Amino acid sequence: MATQEGPRRRSWRDRTNRAVHGATARVDGQTEDAARRAVTVIVPTVRLLRVPSLVLALAPVPFLVATVVLGLAAGGATGTVLAVVALVVALAPVAFAVRRLRLLRAVEEPEQLATELGIAVSLSDRVEEARGALTSIAGGGGLRFVSRLKGVWSGVGMTGRWIDGVDDLPRARWFVPPKIGTTVSITIATLWSVPVSALLAFFTAVAAIAGSL
Repeated sequence: MATQEGPRRRSWRDRTNRAVHGATARVDGQTEDAARRAVTVIVPTVRLLRVPSLVLALAPVPFLVATVVLGLAAGGATGTVLAVVALVVALAPVAFAVRRLRLLRAVEEPEQLATELGIAVSLSDRVEEARGALTSIAGGGGLRFVSRLKGVWSGVGMTGRWIDGVDDLPRARWFVPPKIGTTVSITIATLWSVPVSALLAFFTAVAAIAGSL
């Protein structure tokens, strides 16, 4: 099975690359320049956030593990409910960790990313507005980069055709709507999971102590 799946993956990647290269003819010079300038901010910012994002993904894990272990050890309805809630809360950091890996992979090849961003703009029904959004991305990075990235696209109208088109771009799709909005939502949920998981661990510990008395 392993020897067959490798060629399949290469074949899929080859088809994707051919489709991307075929669409570059629609990208004008201004859009290409805007895409390249945007990438000079996107790539180093995503790489800079590699460690902070890993810390965020791992931060709630000790509390969630403690909640599940103590909840199951305490037994009873309360312990079981707290353990189940912890598993539900864990969905946020897991989704965040997966999205983090996809973003990091998307910036591994800056030239291809720039090409795909240019194509994404060219697919829009409002090329001027989409290009303006792409240009404003080059204004700076920072810890709020993902939220800012969502904001700069807010004025660009999205059609079903555009969403379907950018979804075929394996790198650029993570930095344009609608996936960039989902990334923001996942990040916010993961930030909230830290204090929530800490409270769950505290209440579970209290329940476990009370049950042992």
